[in-house]
Amino acid sequence: MKSGFVNIIGNPNVGKSTLMNALVGERLSIITSKAQTTRHRIMGIVNGDDFQIVYSDTPGILRPNYKLQESMMNFVIGALRDADVILYVTDTVEQGDEASEEIVEKISLSGLPVIVAVNKIDLSDPEKLEAVVAKWQERLPRAEVVPVSALHAFNVGGLFDRIVALLPEGEPYYDRDTLTDRPMRFFASEIIREKIFLNYEKEIPYSVEVEIDSYREEPTIDRIMATIYVSRDSQKGIIIGHRGERLKKVGTAARIDLEKFLNKKVFLQLQVKVDSDWRNSDRRLTKFGYNN
Repeated sequence: MKSGFVNIIGNPNVGKSTLMNALVGERLSIITSKAQTTRHRIMGIVNGDDFQIVYSDTPGILRPNYKLQESMMNFVIGALRDADVILYVTDTVEQGDEASEEIVEKISLSGLPVIVAVNKIDLSDPEKLEAVVAKWQERLPRAEVVPVSALHAFNVGGLFDRIVALLPEGEPYYDRDTLTDRPMRFFASEIIREKIFLNYEKEIPYSVEVEIDSYREEPTIDRIMATIYVSRDSQKGIIIGHRGERLKKVGTAARIDLEKFLNKKVFLQLQVKVDSDWRNSDRRLTKFGYNN
């Protein structure tokens, strides 16, 4: 029996969440085209006859500007510490920065098995891909470099096989029917936040947090009440929109996805509140699940 923690690390917008969802076979991490969509560390568990893989999706590497981002980077550092296999995700176009260079150096010194997944190869020509692969073979000589397209499921199976091969021997960490360590309340808040990322521009998505106030499960319907927190009064007006139309649109889109995720009816009620300092408040960040 083989089992282990495979922690997914990389810069923002390289497709970490898309790749994790493809590897797990379930849509656990929210996905948008905007950077810094993922804020938490999210586990997805895959079982086979003789293996268990515990994947962790992590926030994109960045240089923190406020306490929320410090907490996000703590998830990344924690993922480096407890990994059995590191899955470093890059793509054919990204440019590294100082923060990611420091993480790559830590990975190089870790002594752990490393796979570099070069994602989005469908957007690159073979010559450029070859150059990217050569670059990563030079930067991390002990790592395996695997080209993939998470969006189109190209070579995801090959990557999966290499991950299983690198797992250490050991007993499973979770029951075989466990998919994730997160409760349904967490996924409800993430789905709502995803719709905000998809429907608003500029700083709005980055100023927003979603808290589930109540979650009541009934035989045929789940009843969810949630609060969307913003940093300024002007943002509250933008979120709500004229006669509440924009908030209604977000709520409808979130409810549809929640019903697909839960395979049952959902009643969703949203409200918007202003909390000017939530991104720098230890108390609020702990309540929102960012501080362990």
